Amino acid sequence: MKIKMQETSYDHFKSLLKYTNPWRLRMILASFYSVLNKIFDLAPEILIGITVDLIVERKDSFVASLGFESITSQIIFLSISTFFIWSLESLFQYLYSINWRNISQNVEHYIRLDAYDHVQKLDLSWYENENIGNITAILNDDVNQLERFLDSGINSIIQIIISTIVVGAVFFYISPLIACIAIMPIPIILIIAFFFQKNLNPRYQAVRNAAGNISTTVFNNLLGIQTIKSFIQEKTEKERLREISQDYQTKNKHAIKLSSAFVPIVRMGVLSGFLGTMILGAFMALNGEIGVGSFSVLVFLTQRFLWPFTRLGEIVDQFERAMASTYRILNLINTPIKIKNLLKPEKIDDFMSPIIFDNIDFSYDDEQIIFNNLNLNVNPGELIGIVGSTGAGKTTIAKLLLRFYDPKSGSIKIGNTDIKNISTSDLRKNIGFVSQEIFLIDGSIKENILYSHMGYDEKALIDAAKKSQAHEFISKLPNGYDTLVGERGQKLSVGQKQRLAIARAIYKNPPILIFDEATSAVDNLTERLIQEAISEISKGRTTIVIAHRLSTIRHADRIIVIDNSKIIEDDKHDNLVEIDNGFYANLWKIQTGEGN
Repeated sequence: MKIKMQETSYDHFKSLLKYTNPWRLRMILASFYSVLNKIFDLAPEILIGITVDLIVERKDSFVASLGFESITSQIIFLSISTFFIWSLESLFQYLYSINWRNISQNVEHYIRLDAYDHVQKLDLSWYENENIGNITAILNDDVNQLERFLDSGINSIIQIIISTIVVGAVFFYISPLIACIAIMPIPIILIIAFFFQKNLNPRYQAVRNAAGNISTTVFNNLLGIQTIKSFIQEKTEKERLREISQDYQTKNKHAIKLSSAFVPIVRMGVLSGFLGTMILGAFMALNGEIGVGSFSVLVFLTQRFLWPFTRLGEIVDQFERAMASTYRILNLINTPIKIKNLLKPEKIDDFMSPIIFDNIDFSYDDEQIIFNNLNLNVNPGELIGIVGSTGAGKTTIAKLLLRFYDPKSGSIKIGNTDIKNISTSDLRKNIGFVSQEIFLIDGSIKENILYSHMGYDEKALIDAAKKSQAHEFISKLPNGYDTLVGERGQKLSVGQKQRLAIARAIYKNPPILIFDEATSAVDNLTERLIQEAISEISKGRTTIVIAHRLSTIRHADRIIVIDNSKIIEDDKHDNLVEIDNGFYANLWKIQTGEGN
């Protein structure tokens, strides 16, 4: 769902309501229960007045006019009426409560999934400029803030409106003059509420942003806890968090200071209405203008008429907190998607086709140029190695081929088809990617190897583990392939995680394989075994190996050397090492020690 960004809290609220469309009928039903609950909730005060009228007027009471002549029958009638009214009030409270809570839970679930789905569609450049901790805060804390408002806030608004209408009608029925006195504070209360709402909005937006900063700091520190401990920076990070938390506290105090002033101010308005009703009603009762029972009803209902307006402070506070969160959520959902699929993408029958980088210009920002007029052809079934200095753009080639980014100019084709014309899901389904940054789910080893695959082939699973040199260490674990790896794979070594990632790519069995520093964290023996595995699994596939260790790619069909935004060397290992003062030859000498 895509919603046009608005500026005011009320516009944000209207946008939020669009997420309730699937449950619109249920919302109407919940609102109906809220109305009935409030009507029956107000009835006991009227019954008290009728009871007082019965005691004073006896056979001339209001109940007697209904056909109950004896005092006993009147009391029985009032008792039964009270029982049913209280029972119905309790029933409708249960019904509106369960319905509003279910609606709020559904909307919370729906909007969180919508936001998360949108986040996953954003290009990697967006992630580079955003704090993951803040995004986590939006998907968790901000969404929960909406749930709390939808759970009780809308119901409270409905009940205030109904209370005002019902009680106001009773007042006008008994005495229009007293009714006018009672309602006099309401316009003033509403003006005050509007003032507070307008001024609370920016304050609570600042509060939610500060809350996001806390989440970012805690998230980053927990990820880097080993570094923090090794550099003995626990106190430093605690102080950093203290400052950020204090900023959140300060911004919250500014909001609380304003919101807390609402109820005392409104209370004085309620007091004026109550005193006016009580004094005027008392004189009218003494003069016989209204009955004692009617006066009792007015006294009891005055508070029920005006006192709910004191809740406006709480509701306004709750509303603005929720709308500040809504702004952050909608702002996230409305972030433009740069990597877009065509409405009718093209289909490629055979991904075993030439991969062509044609005149590629690319930069992560306007200052740092990564590629300038890059041209690269990879033949189907070819195993190529890519080397270069740090920051030369080796990994960028993989990211461009996977469409994590789009080039500034030029095109990337598989066969004759521009990858922009292929759906990203179809493209990535046919590419196995082993990244430097290993991602493992918090599950078993088997689940991590089977990742993205619905089917389970035990033979293929074990074969993939053997080819990645992971089977041996997996077999030694207490639960074998059912061993849980822990959050982010923390129960495994870096090398073990890397071998699992390779096994996952092998099990996927794609026509194109990309290894990005796949052997960077393994020992020399395991590296050699993985090299042999890559040579075997690359048969019948197009394979790109990005490497820092040249030994990993020395048997590649071709080795591409990138420097200064261009390809400077392109040949087999044996030929490249023979180039006098060549980039690859010099790097080979350094790594093998031949240059000493």
